[in-house]
Amino acid sequence: MPAESQIPIPSHDAARRFAARLAAFYATLFGMTGVHLPFFTVWLKAIGIDATWIGIITAVPPVTRFTVLPLVTGAAERRRMLRGAIMLTGFATAFGFFVLGTQREALAVLLVYALTCCVWTPMVPLTDAYALRGVARYGLNYGPLRLWGSAAFVVGALGSGLLLGYVAQVHLIWIIAGATVLGAIVGLTLQPLDHAAVTSAPTHGARRLLRDPGFLVIIVSSALIQSSHAAYYIFASIAWQQAGFSGLTIAGLWALGVIAEIVLFALSPRFTLPSAVLVVIAAASAVARWTITAQDPPLPILALVQLGHGLTFGLTQVGIMGLMVRQVPTQMMARGQGYLTACGGIFASTTSILCGVVYARYGQGVYHMMAAMAALGGLVMWLARDRFTHHPHSAASGG
Repeated sequence: MPAESQIPIPSHDAARRFAARLAAFYATLFGMTGVHLPFFTVWLKAIGIDATWIGIITAVPPVTRFTVLPLVTGAAERRRMLRGAIMLTGFATAFGFFVLGTQREALAVLLVYALTCCVWTPMVPLTDAYALRGVARYGLNYGPLRLWGSAAFVVGALGSGLLLGYVAQVHLIWIIAGATVLGAIVGLTLQPLDHAAVTSAPTHGARRLLRDPGFLVIIVSSALIQSSHAAYYIFASIAWQQAGFSGLTIAGLWALGVIAEIVLFALSPRFTLPSAVLVVIAAASAVARWTITAQDPPLPILALVQLGHGLTFGLTQVGIMGLMVRQVPTQMMARGQGYLTACGGIFASTTSILCGVVYARYGQGVYHMMAAMAALGGLVMWLARDRFTHHPHSAASGG
């Protein structure tokens, strides 16, 4: 491996090309999710899958996030093929969804979907790891790169809603499959980052990360704050519908949240506070957001609360990624992203189950539990903030 001093300083044009191609890939990656979210269960129902099987099938992605996903990211890191892993998983995902489209029996759909999710769910952490390596190498900001994913998610969701009136429901799977093909093709344009890994990946990288208190603080704090959105993701539309809001109003409330997220990502390069402090602010915003939501506020206040999504989700993401760049060595970033996602998956799955139990008994009171989770996540980060201020872990270093 070449010495660090021999690595050429990247040019402005190279940085711009990297940013443009990564932004395009983020757009296809999350645009596909925007298409999958409203279409997939509709397709399952259209081909005759009953509600019980639909519940089982849709539970597959969270399970793969904390089982198979860390294995894939770890393997990509050990073989120093992060970009190659993104390409392989992209085409494997596209192939999986096309095979899925030919299936009609519930068990066959479950098996094919499970195998597809084994290569699909690692794509986001692999891409984030690739992005953070590029951020460290080219001196870029994560937020403006990631915002294209959020924007494409909105476009994909809205576009799928428009197409729903023109495409037979049994053919919706082909729209999802087509979106994955587009993503796989765009993935071929990603630039190599061979010089980003200046040292060999440690043999015991997993143990090193999981013994690092700073890293554990990052993944636990992130999991608590982001999982505090569980009740919102699961029950918000149901509660709003019961409150008498129209479908257009409900869609508008969701859109407000994503728009606020996009704006925050765009503005994030101007943030000057330490990343740990940004996470604490995000946690405090979540406490306020969920506490107000628990009061079942009227529409004008609810609309303002929805704008808080930029802080509760977006600012958490920006702060956590800033800490990952600072705390996790570059050559271990894929593994770090894998553990971050796995921890989030465990917390989110557990929280979702608890939310169902609490919502059935207390309704909107479930948001008090979400506020408590966010507060705990913020407290964990606040107590450990000095660790990130005084003991940085260079993203380009070997240790």
